[in-house]
Order: sequence, then structure tokens, then C-alpha cells
Amino acid sequence: MLWHSTIGNGPNLVLLHGWAFNSDIFLELVNRYKKDYRVTIIDLPGHGRSKDLDGGIENWCNEIIKLIPEKSILLGWSLGGLLSIYIANKIKLRELILVAASPCLVNNDNWSFGIKGEVFNQFSDNLKIDSTKALKRFVSLQTKNKSQIKELHKSIQQYPASQSALNNGLDIIVNSDLRQLYRDITTPKKCILGNLDTLVPAKIQDWFEDAGAETDLLNTGHLPFLEDNFKI
Repeated sequence: MLWHSTIGNGPNLVLLHGWAFNSDIFLELVNRYKKDYRVTIIDLPGHGRSKDLDGGIENWCNEIIKLIPEKSILLGWSLGGLLSIYIANKIKLRELILVAASPCLVNNDNWSFGIKGEVFNQFSDNLKIDSTKALKRFVSLQTKNKSQIKELHKSIQQYPASQSALNNGLDIIVNSDLRQLYRDITTPKKCILGNLDTLVPAKIQDWFEDAGAETDLLNTGHLPFLEDNFKI
């Protein structure tokens, strides 16, 4: 079973982190909301304190679902958001909240709200050559705040994701296109974006609203939940 921890009282709130990180990135958010919610944090497969898990997005999500209480609010950041979309089509949720996330993180012929595929391919190659250097560069893309960069890198170093998990996560990111799945979700949907985000561009806001989501745009990069004005 994946590593997880639950604290607080109130409606169930489950938090899913992004690629290469672990659930400790949500500690500040947990402390802020534990009086209002029963908060569960989960380390994704091969990330943080969780063991590796073979397979792709279906296998990962099936394991995560085992830890999600009925009628939870599910909040997913970055890769965690992609997984949350898949999960929201499998189980009944109270609400789905995406944070700096997208149903399709890579551009294609009819999608311009992601990143060029060759960028991910180059990153994957760099990861195989020197994973430490590649991850440092990835962390630097999350924020321009130097103290935040230092803390983020420290968190990754303390509980490093396995090479298998990093590769599987990138594979999920590159090959998942969940646009129609997102549109099909009948659960209330909310999306919180950063207008300085270099990974999930703010221009995707119109697409989310057209897909039936309530949206909020903050003056931040890829880590909106670390800002004081972030609200669930």
C-alpha cells in the first residue's frame, strides 16, 4: 500500500502531489486546513516513502483510489492533477480541484496549452545521464523564489523518487490526453492556475471554463498552493 497520512476533522480532503516530489510539499497547506478538513496526503508510487509500482496511469490510480474516502474533495497538483482527472472518472467525489494542472501536458496538432514534446524527451534523456542535475533544473522551473527552490530541492533529496517512478511518471505525462475524460466529469470542478506558470500556461483558463470548471488565476508560478492568498 502507498504511504499516506491523515490528520484533522471535517469533510475529507485528499491531496496528490506532482512528479518527482512527495506529499511533504503540502505540509504548509495541511497545517492551514486541518481544522476545517480531514486531510489525507499520499506519496505517489515510487515517490517519497511509497514503494515502486509497475504499470502506468491505471495501476497508479487503482492504488491511490484504495486510500480515498467516500465523497472526498480531491486536490491534485501538476501530475497529481492528471491522475485526479482519471480517478474522478472512476469514483464518486464531492469535488475535483486541479492546481497548476492540465488534462494534457504535452502539445499536439490540436492542443497548444502544454509543452513541446521534444522538451520532455530532452528532459528524459538528461534524467538518464545525470538525474540530480536534471531534477535541479526541474525544480528551478517551479518558482523563481530562491528560498523556495532550496527547500524544494531539499525535500526531493530527503525522499528521492526512484528512477523507475520518475520514468513511469514522465511516461504518464507524455502519453496521457484526458481532455474528454475531464469534460465528462459531472462532479463539481475547480481549477486554480498561476499566471506566471511556465508548465501549465494561464491561457488554458478559457478551456477549463468551457469544460464546466470554476477557475481562479493567481499571480504565481507552478506552486499556487504555497502562496498566502491560495484558497481551496
